[in-house]
Amino acid sequence: MNDDMMIKVQGLGKRFRIGAVRTPYQTLRSTLTDAALAPMRRTRALLRGEAYGASGLDQTIWALKNVSFEIKRGDVVGIIGRNGAGKSTLLKVLSRITEPTEGTIDLYGRVGALLEVGTGFHPELTGRENVYLNGAILGMTRQEIDHKFDEIVSFAEIEKFIDTPYKHYSSGMGLRLGFAVAAHLEPDILVVDEVLAVGDAAFQRKCIGKMGEVAGEGRTVLFVSHNMSAVNSLCEYAIWLDQGQAVMQGQTNDVIGKYLGEGIDRLQRRTWEAANAPGDHSAKVYEVAVTSATGRDGQYSSTEDITFHTKFEIFEPLDGFRIGFDLISEQGEVIFRTLYNDSGGQYMMSIPPGVYTAEVSIPKNLLNEGLYYLTVVGGVYRVKHTIMLDRILNFEIVNVDGVNAGYGGGTERRRYGTIAPLLDWSVDPQGQNSSENVTLNVDVEDTASVNS
Repeated sequence: MNDDMMIKVQGLGKRFRIGAVRTPYQTLRSTLTDAALAPMRRTRALLRGEAYGASGLDQTIWALKNVSFEIKRGDVVGIIGRNGAGKSTLLKVLSRITEPTEGTIDLYGRVGALLEVGTGFHPELTGRENVYLNGAILGMTRQEIDHKFDEIVSFAEIEKFIDTPYKHYSSGMGLRLGFAVAAHLEPDILVVDEVLAVGDAAFQRKCIGKMGEVAGEGRTVLFVSHNMSAVNSLCEYAIWLDQGQAVMQGQTNDVIGKYLGEGIDRLQRRTWEAANAPGDHSAKVYEVAVTSATGRDGQYSSTEDITFHTKFEIFEPLDGFRIGFDLISEQGEVIFRTLYNDSGGQYMMSIPPGVYTAEVSIPKNLLNEGLYYLTVVGGVYRVKHTIMLDRILNFEIVNVDGVNAGYGGGTERRRYGTIAPLLDWSVDPQGQNSSENVTLNVDVEDTASVNS
């Protein structure tokens, strides 16, 4: 066995029985009657084209099927997928909460799991007592819990309520304490489900930072989340589950890009008739488009300008009306928002009724390779949102001669970051030879090594 191996899963499957009909208790008389009438019922069902007794058959569903992967010490792995893909079931099997139907799991270390808010906490016990109870469940001695107790309570930020019964805690307080116990009791493998979504933004950042510290100490983290930004920032690797199967494993950027782009056709233009145009009685949108000078179909070079276009109508005088675009990365992050009246801060300018077209261009050598989404936003400043067309269009940026040229292309050899601007640098020599003219020549091959 490899000394760095922490989790090894082979052919894992978990089957659940659904829709099973419980047969009620029957007397001897009813049993004999059913047996006598069975041939007649079978014939009647066949004449109707039905399988006799089909409604009473047990049905099963595979929440996981033939899942295999290996995770090494210190790896931070994100588990992503749609609702019902099997993510939580996988974590429950790995945490030994439920037994697998088939396959093998080898765990080389103690597992600390936070799968649901309040898992393992007793409502009648105080927060202090639950810390010791949960720690004991995780296999910690009392001395170990004593040593970590103050740090756990401080992280959870519930010092004033530590001796209050857990049943009086809010969901947020329970989450704070649950995560603090799981993260601070030094498990070799930390398993965290989507429960972080319950916490506020500041606490989510705090938890993500703690998981990063745990990984930095050489421990392994499995993180399930629908927040692609959090997964991308925290995890080096990702596993994409779909219908219980691991459809892709690899670098987080690549896996998230494939996951978000699944089933998406490149769509660069949408138009609507007046009757069904999005908006309300004050403003509607008739057209949205992404174009370039080359006119490519949804795939643009990083070295060409890209134009966002919209056509809309105002039906009544509007003070402070704004319309614009959100550009969103394939990881789900909003890269920027641009509004037509950004320049000069003309937020309260009056817009008379009429049909308008508006365009804005994204300069070349700005966006990195990858898939992008365009959201249209419109409304009256600080009053109401009239238009919200979330990710209505999408397009892809490919590299030709931009900053990624020295990398040889491809997502595994591209400049880090969502944007990849080609900036003009000025390098002036300093020191005793500063009076001499110095020329810096950097070959393309050298650029690849410098920027990697």
